Amino acid sequence: MRTTSLALGTVTSASLSRASMLLQSTLASPLGDFIHLHGSSSEHRTAFTHFAEAMDPHLDRSAAAAVRARCREGSLATQTSGLAPGFVQANLVCVPKAHAFDFLNFALRNPKACPLLGVTTPGDPCPRNAAPGADLRTDLPKYKIWVDGEPAREVSDASEWWTEDMVGFLLGCSFSWEDKLADAGLTPRHMESPSGYSSATVPMFRTNIRNLASGPFGGDLVVSMRPYPASKLAQVSAITGAYPGAHGAPIHWGDPSLLGIGGSKPNGPEDWAAALAKPDWGDRVEIREGEIPVFWACGVTPQTAVAEAKIPLAITHAPGHMFICDLKDDELCVPVKPEEPP
Repeated sequence: MRTTSLALGTVTSASLSRASMLLQSTLASPLGDFIHLHGSSSEHRTAFTHFAEAMDPHLDRSAAAAVRARCREGSLATQTSGLAPGFVQANLVCVPKAHAFDFLNFALRNPKACPLLGVTTPGDPCPRNAAPGADLRTDLPKYKIWVDGEPAREVSDASEWWTEDMVGFLLGCSFSWEDKLADAGLTPRHMESPSGYSSATVPMFRTNIRNLASGPFGGDLVVSMRPYPASKLAQVSAITGAYPGAHGAPIHWGDPSLLGIGGSKPNGPEDWAAALAKPDWGDRVEIREGEIPVFWACGVTPQTAVAEAKIPLAITHAPGHMFICDLKDDELCVPVKPEEPP
């Protein structure tokens, strides 16, 4: 029997046949719809609009505050997937006021990758609508400092680089719905651990899809990847699609080459493991037989924009090391009606 050696296992001719059947039974990828919407630029869309009411004062939000306190005191330096389940996690981008409008417009033009959750007053490090009392300079486990578009260093405290006119942006993160997937028996692969918490970071890949530019901010779309059986794609899409403020439903599943990952030549399931073996950020995960790689827009996307903009100074989270908001995931949920696509 013919075999083909791959980075994550061995594929036989029998499994190639099963892979062909898998492709035929898989739901059509949503990539075409995403490209059409992304390219239309017909309107600005954001996750910010549905925060119509103040946070419920009766909910216990101490778990989120406890994680931030550990970051502030320097005792937490790990990635945050799986921490403070039920609370919204956010990507962070901070830029001087002179560049803040262009970045705000960038987020509005790229809402799938940059769902806007909060914007601070220039010089004020507190994101008052998402976590009153928090401090964006100290309350993440790890930051990346950018100088002239280059990552200069990673630090656990960004106070030294915070300026009197710095504006902070909180952008939704897919970590916010990972516990919802786990509750449905769909635990993401990078989270699989007997303890329920893994130190692994979700794999992330730079794509061949250009962001819609605003001023100096452009760059390329970044996606995160989690593999699932073909039979679970509709369920996974419905669960995550209820959280547009956390990237929403997947933008693609199946052939990674359609996103420019692992080369641009179309390939079949037997090649996917090799194509996804070296993430640009995060950790490699196993893709098991019968599984399809599923891709979501990712909040590392603005870091490609910061790099391309080459502005003198910017502060971002280090990939996988998020800000934990006081907002609950359920407060971010926008239920999808059964008759509507996610």
